[in-house]
Amino acid sequence: MTKKRPSRKQNVRPDASVAKEAEQIKVHTLDILRAYHGERRNLIPILQDIQAKFGYLPREAIKQVAKSMRIRELEVFGVASFYNQFRLNPPGKHPVKVCLGTACHIKGGRIILEAWERRLGIKVGETTTDREFSLERVACVGCCAMAPVSVVEEKIEGKVSPTRVDGILLSFELEKEKGTDK
Repeated sequence: MTKKRPSRKQNVRPDASVAKEAEQIKVHTLDILRAYHGERRNLIPILQDIQAKFGYLPREAIKQVAKSMRIRELEVFGVASFYNQFRLNPPGKHPVKVCLGTACHIKGGRIILEAWERRLGIKVGETTTDREFSLERVACVGCCAMAPVSVVEEKIEGKVSPTRVDGILLSFELEKEKGTDK
């Protein structure tokens, strides 16, 4: 019988760090809005700058942009969700990209994506609550001979299998344990 791994979603961030982050989001978003004078025609550049600062568009920032521009939050969210360049979830410390290009798809890329989702306890476009990992689907990474491929922290992992996904995650756990022993 195999031992079931706990979902990475079970990790929760302390309240103090959440409050501190919310305050930082507010301060930096106000600075960005001031630089653009809060003009609606600058909505996309404002969102781009916010994302450049935080790596994603925090909900608090979207609310603040809407309030400052006197438009509905839904309108700001609509623009942010329409354009592929914007992220609505924070990126993980260790981003995982799963290739679903033709070669990877044929060689089982969908199965590999599902393995990552199960092991991390998240879906594509999400980040684990501890912000260690985020998961993305990509069209092609140009390593077709190594299919199926996952890119973990810019490192290409070729001929990935569900068991290999476990091995990759185990190596991160071991490194984390090793780092705490120092």
